[in-house]
Amino acid sequence: MKTKIGFKSFLASFFLICFSLPVFSENLDIINGGGATFPYPLYQKMFQVYKGSNNTTVKYAPIGSGKGYQKLKTDELQFSATDMFFDSKLLSELPRNVVHIPICLGSVAIAYNLPGNPEIQLNAEIISNIFMGKITKWNDSKIQATNPSILLPDLFIVPIHRSDNSGSTYIFSEYLSKTSPEWKENIGITPSLEGAVGIGAENSLESAKMLQQIPGGITYQELTYCLSNNQTVAKVQNQKGNYIKPSMQTVSQSGDTTIPADGRISLTNTDSASGYPIASFSWIVLYKEQNYGKQTKKQAEDLLKLIWWMTHEGQKTVEESGYSPLHKRTIQAVETSLKSVTYAGSPILPR
Repeated sequence: MKTKIGFKSFLASFFLICFSLPVFSENLDIINGGGATFPYPLYQKMFQVYKGSNNTTVKYAPIGSGKGYQKLKTDELQFSATDMFFDSKLLSELPRNVVHIPICLGSVAIAYNLPGNPEIQLNAEIISNIFMGKITKWNDSKIQATNPSILLPDLFIVPIHRSDNSGSTYIFSEYLSKTSPEWKENIGITPSLEGAVGIGAENSLESAKMLQQIPGGITYQELTYCLSNNQTVAKVQNQKGNYIKPSMQTVSQSGDTTIPADGRISLTNTDSASGYPIASFSWIVLYKEQNYGKQTKKQAEDLLKLIWWMTHEGQKTVEESGYSPLHKRTIQAVETSLKSVTYAGSPILPR
């Protein structure tokens, strides 16, 4: 049976589709971006606040870091967002040089289910051995030695890991690859823990449900998710030997380090004495030279004004939205990066 569609309905559908696509706009009051899903709730709030005070609309498409990269590459977006900075191969395939601008930080916490919910301390060796199946009981001598004041139960450990490709898994495995030679050799940096033991969970929600139902369970999850689900999280040893509990403040402290000129830096195993070691930036990426395609100088100025706001006044919105704000040392590096962006060779922002 064929369904007839009226001409007016067709036009309405056509325009709805057209105007929802994240294409490069010639409208000077619209900025187009897209990419990572992790910061999407934050960006929604930021862009709403920004429009209220600057009368500029920002359209952001949460299409994933990979698709954001592709659309930046083909000039369909003015900026892309990513939770993993572009590596040398990806940079070489872009038509122009880019800068990575950190906007906020995220972190992966180690959550567990033990009787009485004791706050335990874990180091990289213990964590890697748990997820490789080499430590199987909570009262293992290595865990007990790290937690001398806690009587740990004679209970089997049940590791729960993500079975899908996950940014949280990538950050988690990157941290362990930096701190555990055995993990680096056998599993490495990966968005999917195919070589790990335990139970696979398809997403964060399923992982949280499993943890709740399994005494002795342990998993890794984005901190904001742990906080919203009242999960008990471990203190994790950082590079300086300090055991740090993840919080918005200690994650921000991870950024208290030297930021390279292009903004590409891994924060896992931070050298900050008070920083939580399983943390990462979430970046906005834009071209260093803004005179390309149909981009006008006004559009370039509006884009730089937006990102400056996001990394300065807009940081008030970050913590309100459950993310970790930039450290002041990071903001200083961001200012240098943004002042290096040009239009026809001339700096857009005053130096």
